[in-house]
Amino acid sequence: MNVLFVVPYMPSLVRSRPRNLLRSLVNRGHRVTLLTLWENKEERDEIEVMESWGCRVLSKPMPAWLSAINCLRALPGNAPLQSVYSFRPDLLHMLNGETFDVVHVEHLRGARYGLWLKRERGLPVVWDSVDCISYLFRQAAEESKSLLGRLRSRLDLERTERFEGWLLHQFDHVLITSPVDKAALAALNVTGEAGAPISVIGHGVDAEYFVPDTAVSREPATIVLSGKMSYHANVTMAVYLVREIMPLVWARRPDVKVWLVGKDPSREVQALAEHENVVVTGTVPEIRPFLQKATMAVVPMKYGAGIQNKILEAMACGTPVITSSNALAALQAKAEKDLLIANQPGEFAQKILWLLDNVTEQKRLGKNGRVYIEAHHQWDAITAKVETIYQQAIAKYQKPVLHSKLTVA
Repeated sequence: MNVLFVVPYMPSLVRSRPRNLLRSLVNRGHRVTLLTLWENKEERDEIEVMESWGCRVLSKPMPAWLSAINCLRALPGNAPLQSVYSFRPDLLHMLNGETFDVVHVEHLRGARYGLWLKRERGLPVVWDSVDCISYLFRQAAEESKSLLGRLRSRLDLERTERFEGWLLHQFDHVLITSPVDKAALAALNVTGEAGAPISVIGHGVDAEYFVPDTAVSREPATIVLSGKMSYHANVTMAVYLVREIMPLVWARRPDVKVWLVGKDPSREVQALAEHENVVVTGTVPEIRPFLQKATMAVVPMKYGAGIQNKILEAMACGTPVITSSNALAALQAKAEKDLLIANQPGEFAQKILWLLDNVTEQKRLGKNGRVYIEAHHQWDAITAKVETIYQQAIAKYQKPVLHSKLTVA
């Protein structure tokens, strides 16, 4: 197939879903054109990586000032800010009238590109929503430890719900990463008319990159939490871990260290390093070594959507994981066999202390976690499912008929 893959931000090791889907599609023999945006030199350098795989890349810069202008223009209207944040119409001009068998568009931020390609070019479009963003916003509006995160979520919640519900009628197929998010997204269809089919396509892991390293000894009594540390859900997790869970652990084990690993730590996250046992790394060349060296990964989700890559990557590295039950809802992993579950600070502290004292259990959970990843989260198998959805979208494609007058331009 000749696939146009539209991503409103540069795929990278952090944005691993589009990056690995692109590589897998090329490896499976498809012609793939990536239409994308970059914000800085580090992101622009990723173009060479993807071109080395055989992926054709068309891109333009997306400076922060342009995103800010887009959002300011959208404020008086009914369009969610997420839907305009990464919209640059001249990106589409780079296609020069080319045609494709199918278009894959990722995220709410990319939806406008898909709408244009369907309406103006008459192409079948698969929209990979990834998460139900309004479901995430409903949780963030109440639970986020970031004041900005709460305010932004409340501002954009109602308009995002309307827009996501409307989008269900605009595309040929919709992808989502978890059954919980699928239910939340489907509930936004209030028209009474059938929308596009919604399929759950979970995240995978590069299981050849994220691997246990037997040549490296794990640091004793060390907890890792990884992710982009400016993202409000990760900020909330980090604050919850250090402020509410760890004091209960330190009361019995004052030697336990916490590594908060990831780029752009917010002020709230940076402040956590005031404790002598907490390390806030900021940007690191690779997250993998921290996962391979830590005693365990602790992911105390207060809220979130979709599948947490940080959990999958830790399990792939053979690192025992303790997380919340809402994270388990998006996985097929079994509690107590593949990972441990806790929901309250006391439960987390109890599980952490128990695991610290049980090296045999650390090894068992690490081994089982790796086996689970190999069985359920390989990108090649996930891409095969996506191919089938492409074929269905092409076979059933009809010229688009928009189902409402909601303004999208």
